[in-house]
Amino acid sequence: MHFQPSLPRLPIPSLEETCQRYLNAQLPLLDPTHFEDTQKLVANFQLEEGKELNQKLIEQDKANKHTSYITGSWFDMYLRDRQPIVLNYNPFISYVDDPKTAYNDQVIRAANFLISAIRFRETMNAGLLEPEVYHMNPKKSDTDTFRKVVRMLPSSLSWYGAYFYKAFPLDMSQYSSLFNSTRIPEIGKDRLARFEKAKHVLVMRGGHFYVFDVLDKDGNLLEPLDIYACLKWIQQDPISPSRDPIGYLTAENRDTWAKARRLLMENNSSQMEAIDSALFNLVLDDVGTDNDPVKISKLFLHGNGANRWFDKSFSLIVARDGKAAVNFEHSWGDGVAVMRFINESHKDSIEKPRVHPHEVAGMLPRRDVDPSHHVRRLEFQLSDQLKTAVSDARQHFDQMTGPLAVDLFIYEGFSKHFCKEKQVSPDAMMQLGFQVAYQLQNGGTCATYESCSTAAFKHGRTETIRPCTSQTTAFSRAITSSSGKHSLPELRAMIADCSKVHGQLTKEAAMGKGFDRHLFALKYLAQQQSLPIPALYQDPAYAAINHNILSTSTLGSPAVELGGFAPVVHDGYGLGYSIQDNRLGAVVTTYPPHRCGSDFVSCLQSAFRRIEDVLRQKM
Repeated sequence: MHFQPSLPRLPIPSLEETCQRYLNAQLPLLDPTHFEDTQKLVANFQLEEGKELNQKLIEQDKANKHTSYITGSWFDMYLRDRQPIVLNYNPFISYVDDPKTAYNDQVIRAANFLISAIRFRETMNAGLLEPEVYHMNPKKSDTDTFRKVVRMLPSSLSWYGAYFYKAFPLDMSQYSSLFNSTRIPEIGKDRLARFEKAKHVLVMRGGHFYVFDVLDKDGNLLEPLDIYACLKWIQQDPISPSRDPIGYLTAENRDTWAKARRLLMENNSSQMEAIDSALFNLVLDDVGTDNDPVKISKLFLHGNGANRWFDKSFSLIVARDGKAAVNFEHSWGDGVAVMRFINESHKDSIEKPRVHPHEVAGMLPRRDVDPSHHVRRLEFQLSDQLKTAVSDARQHFDQMTGPLAVDLFIYEGFSKHFCKEKQVSPDAMMQLGFQVAYQLQNGGTCATYESCSTAAFKHGRTETIRPCTSQTTAFSRAITSSSGKHSLPELRAMIADCSKVHGQLTKEAAMGKGFDRHLFALKYLAQQQSLPIPALYQDPAYAAINHNILSTSTLGSPAVELGGFAPVVHDGYGLGYSIQDNRLGAVVTTYPPHRCGSDFVSCLQSAFRRIEDVLRQKM
């Protein structure tokens, strides 16, 4: 937390800039008549209601200098939404396998991950976890000299020292919610709860819940082989799968779940507290993935629902074949904290494994810890009403997850290196490919969302990049047109324009200068203060730009194999993508028959082939 006190505050953009950016984003989505109508609404908003609301927002922000202007409303948005968090919010990120094959045994891998996770937590709690810093020029700033200089500076000034090196420390406030935390359903609005003193981990298998302490009374980690023995005992527990798996309830409508939880608490309060307060949830699944990306995605995004507790801040899931992933609840935090945990736990578990195959082969029970006494399976008393609630939840879960289709898109050869060689942004090319593919499949443009972190600011969350621009629209039409009236140099220049504009939008979003969060905060303020909702928010164009057909997010890390999430609207696409050193790819989710993911993948193949041909001057 060394940089935390001196982190800059998230700026509120000027109302004029926000209105202009909003119009720029609407331009490729609206026909001239509708755009003119929206222009008039924006002009009125800027001069009248918006101006008053913005002044109120500025005053509110000045009175709350400990946080950011978006934090309270953003938490509220997540916690008030009554939709199930499965598919609507929780994403998954899967780990790359351990290159040492024998270490991918389910229990060995689970034990090593558990140990690395606790080591990460202990490092963090001791104040020794290195702050997350974004280095503009790593050769100059990601050095021992840089660390020595900023360490010497007091926390009230440390950010300025880092800035001198063109390094940007990131907000670390979300990290405290990684462990010992959960989301608790309540009628109307959920709450987040933290339990800092608990020393046990929650393990799920077959819809059953097990707990055991991984830290002793002095806070020391159990011996690695004792941890392994406890997990092995759970894996081999001969009990049949739960007939009434209450984990399904966490996938329900939040009010429905809140009512069921009240009933659960009547006779099972200590069991519920054990689940809520656990360090985290470690899931042992009895199914494998066959190394199939579609199976991997479905298993880790939702599974069959019986062996999950979606409310925990994160669940570390290990399949029967050792494939592993994190599924996390989104209200408490964003990708920066989770990715740091994933990177560190993956590296530590592979480079410094504490449990080894040769040690556990034919291992005799240890005397230090007897798993049959140390591990406790939580037993629940369920009334007929609760059993019916679980049965209904199971049915709703199957109805919700059954229609979701997952397709995989991979394109070889189009890489980070290739983009840099051609002097275009890799991310801009990914987003341009999505726009061209949508044009090929649907003959038009659509509202597109790309997530961008604003963690460079105190309590920053995310901002939206709007990748559908006038430039991407012009190129998409040109490259899909049968007239062939554009020359190669013209098309190449258009790609350069797309890259330049996308780079500018990305930079603005990262610096807190998008328009989405600002407009959201102004509307939220009007609602909170019971003020009239400005006409701008009732414009069909505002509803349309927030009906994000293409919802996209990128994950780049050597520790990550796949990442994904469901579409945010039923007639949309969820695109978890990455561009690597030798290829690019995406996990594409859809809800047929509203959209056809396999057809979209075919259009993506064609789109990137066309973009590649232009960049290689091969048409």
